[in-house]
This record gives sequence, structure tokens and C-alpha cells, in this order.
Amino acid sequence: MIRSKMLLMAMLLLMLSLAGFGCAKKAGGPGDGSGTSWEEQERARLEQERLLREKLGAASNELAQMVHFALDSSNLSAEARQNLTRKAEILRQYPQIKLIVEGNCDQRGTAEYNLALGERRAQAAAQYLVNLGIGADRLSTVSYGKERPLDPGTSEAAYAKNRRDEFRATY
Repeated sequence: MIRSKMLLMAMLLLMLSLAGFGCAKKAGGPGDGSGTSWEEQERARLEQERLLREKLGAASNELAQMVHFALDSSNLSAEARQNLTRKAEILRQYPQIKLIVEGNCDQRGTAEYNLALGERRAQAAAQYLVNLGIGADRLSTVSYGKERPLDPGTSEAAYAKNRRDEFRATY
């Protein structure tokens, strides 16, 4: 009886010791092997992003300019093409910037129709940028359909504001 209690205590002590060794923390990020902590790497990345945003200045506002569309259309107007041409010039100057093109629609029509139309709008802008020499790997598209209206109104002016592509730069 005493022997089994001693054996049980020894096994419990061994299991606790192994659990303690198994939970040791690693200094670096997952699989980096660099010896620097993930927090230090993230701080450095955020600092580089901040410096790039400062350097970009007004150009970042240009990248964020929206492109608008006619009713039920994904065709780019002359104004939209000029806007995208300016974006392409900036993207060529700063090859580290990637762009997310977000397609949006007005509130009319079904959710499914507007998601598809928003995707066609985002794809039209992205393809135009690719045709201007921007790598497709630097562009991604998403459609929000009618889920993100700028103006919740029901006038034609409100609808026109909502038929758009928005652009979000990532660094």
C-alpha cells in the first residue's frame, strides 16, 4: 500500500516536471530562427509603415480617391481612368504598396446581384491597373455589394455616391 502511494507520488512529480519543461517559451516568432522577438519585428514593421505613410503624404490621399460608376454598370468612365492612371503612377514609385479595391453598389437590387456587380466593378479597376503595368500580385478585390452605403438616402444623388470603388493601401 505504501509502495503504491510512493509510486503514484513519483509519477505525479515526474508528470509535473515534464509539463513544466514542455511549456518553455521561445524568444522568436514562429519558425523565424532569428533570435529577435516577434514584438520587436512587429514594432520595426509598424515603424517602416509609419515612415512610408509620412513620405507618401498627399499621394496617400490620391490612392484613396474613389471611382464612381453609372447605374448597373462596371464600365470605367474617362474620369475613373484618369484617377486610376494617377494611382498607377504612385504604385510604380512605391513598389512596396499593395492596393485593395473594394466594389460597392447602391441599395437597389438584390443582395446577390449587388455583390456580383460590386465584384465586377472592383475587377474592372484592378484590371485597368494591371493593364497600366501594376502587378496583379499587388492588387486584391472584394465586393461589399449594397452593405456599405456612403449615403443611406434614397435620392438619385445618394445612389450615385454609393456606386463606387474604394481603395485601401496596405504596406
